[in-house]
Amino acid sequence: MKLNLSHLALALASVFSAQAALAADKPLLQEGKKTLYQRVLTTPGCKLADQAGQRTGKEQAAFSRFYVYERNNSTGGEWLKVGPDSYGKTVGWLPANCTVDWKMQLTLAFTNPANRDRLLFFKERKDLESILDASNPAAAVAPLRSSLKANNSAKGVVAQEPEFYIDLQKQFYLLPILSGEEVMTEEGFRTRVLNVASVSKEDAQNSATGGARAVNTTSQLKEFSASVVFVIDSTISMQPYIERTRQAVENVYKRVESENLGKQVKFGLVSFRSSIKDRPGLEYVSKMYADPSTVKDGADFLNKIKSLKQASVSTAYWYEDPLAGVMQALDQVKWNEFGARYIILITDASGMEGDDPLSSTGLNPDQVRLEASKSGVAIYTLHLKTPQGVKDHARAEAQYQTLSTYTPTNTSLYYPVNAGDVNEFGQKVDALANAITSQVKAAYLGDNAIGSAANAEAPNKDKMLEDAKLIGHAMQLSYLGAKTGAKAPPVFQAWISDRDLVKQNIPTTDVRVLLTKAQLSDLSDIMKEILDAANEGLISPSEMFSRLRSVAATMGTDPNQLQQKDNVKLAELGVMGEYLEDLPYQSEVLNLDEETWKGWDGLAQEKFIRNVSTKLRHYQRYNADVDRWVKLSESADAREDVYPVPLEMMP
Repeated sequence: MKLNLSHLALALASVFSAQAALAADKPLLQEGKKTLYQRVLTTPGCKLADQAGQRTGKEQAAFSRFYVYERNNSTGGEWLKVGPDSYGKTVGWLPANCTVDWKMQLTLAFTNPANRDRLLFFKERKDLESILDASNPAAAVAPLRSSLKANNSAKGVVAQEPEFYIDLQKQFYLLPILSGEEVMTEEGFRTRVLNVASVSKEDAQNSATGGARAVNTTSQLKEFSASVVFVIDSTISMQPYIERTRQAVENVYKRVESENLGKQVKFGLVSFRSSIKDRPGLEYVSKMYADPSTVKDGADFLNKIKSLKQASVSTAYWYEDPLAGVMQALDQVKWNEFGARYIILITDASGMEGDDPLSSTGLNPDQVRLEASKSGVAIYTLHLKTPQGVKDHARAEAQYQTLSTYTPTNTSLYYPVNAGDVNEFGQKVDALANAITSQVKAAYLGDNAIGSAANAEAPNKDKMLEDAKLIGHAMQLSYLGAKTGAKAPPVFQAWISDRDLVKQNIPTTDVRVLLTKAQLSDLSDIMKEILDAANEGLISPSEMFSRLRSVAATMGTDPNQLQQKDNVKLAELGVMGEYLEDLPYQSEVLNLDEETWKGWDGLAQEKFIRNVSTKLRHYQRYNADVDRWVKLSESADAREDVYPVPLEMMP
């Protein structure tokens, strides 16, 4: 048989061509990574060309995200062949000098500035660090604040945070982290110095003011309204508190109507009990008696709740299902119709944890707190510390401290009622309802001074009323941010501190990890494997890591070299995605090794399992939350859409 060399050459050319095409189907990998691709963000004015070296092209929106498929240095400078996603589609070439590498898809979200001053963006890192290193940071910052107020500019400051709060859940903005380092300030606080980019499209002339413009807050707040939903325990022994709540709302409605605030303040009520699986006589787990969106006036509210009374049978256990009531209020009330959003939880008992077979929600207090944060709802808890529940007080307090921490200001809205005293309870309900009503009235009349923490009035001696004032202020900033279309400052690259420059215990930003659908799905699957393995590990500690080694093997990782070691961390088994490796946080899950697991007692192991279970359920909620998935590039495949996962919810 004769070998046709021309045919062989064609065949080889075909093979090499196919291999090249196959390689081009995927972007370039990041250095040292096996699954993470190279990504860049475009800077203002960056143009996408048809060919490398071409100086004309279509200008791209600032900070568009592209994947890098090829790097070319043959045209007098480095050029990048890019695509909008990682699925093989390329759209042209970008000059490398108008892009920045984005290794980790991390972005920052501003916290609510109600209890701090506006974050400053510094051109140079040294200018920021000089303040953090100062023995008196307040004195170092004061001249900058004064100059910004008088001239809209200050030496070394390229921008400042908007005056009003921007809710990332409602108006996504990209504040990507390019690099960062944790430092210790002179005052003894750990803070991160971060190099960030801002992605607002406002004109550069507004850069020093963060895109702010003159706003008539009085006219904007004319439409500011409040919704207050009571979530009340109606099990046996609660009738006196039900009646006193009814009386408090009746009194407030009289005031509301006498002052013509009927459109500004609305009340609702949800009642909860416990599981009816083995106590059908309880009638319901939770029930909406009055939806604030449909309540017409005080008489209508009282009519809707007139049938509310305590249960006729006792619950199976002392603890109940308050989270069912809270979640019904969060899910069913149209919170977007109101500027100020409050839930007042009233109970004398702790609640079921998410892993309790009788729990109707499958959620823990910290998960429900995050759900409330999404809707901008503050949860107050009035915990009735009755003598009958003395053994339950500590458990309930721990749960409700977690549930009632208002995330935007990190304020605890948990208030115990000593001995379950009905009079003390009544005074607290009256004071809280009146405080909220007064805030709405002041906003309606234009009496509130909207501004930074520097303009705050002297504190109130009553903590609950002082907290209510702070929360009301935070909600007004959030409302005005939405009404005025406040945007992140239009600055390209700058240095910031993730803590307030003066009140260095107060965070200025939260970190969000932008996970794709595939990453979130993989993370959910792996956390399920870890959860199942950990449950087996409660019975036989060695079984947990044996099972996870098997999982690693099926995923293509060779765990043979790890089998005899007890100090191998979960992260090193190869079951977790590379996108977790460089995140700026300490991970209990990733850092766990077999030796530590075996050294824990049963309670510590159960706590770990609850933590994993909590996060797993949250990933499932994220996946179903279709409204909050974000497209970082208009022409990207839908599989590249991302969800901004709070850093605290990573494993």
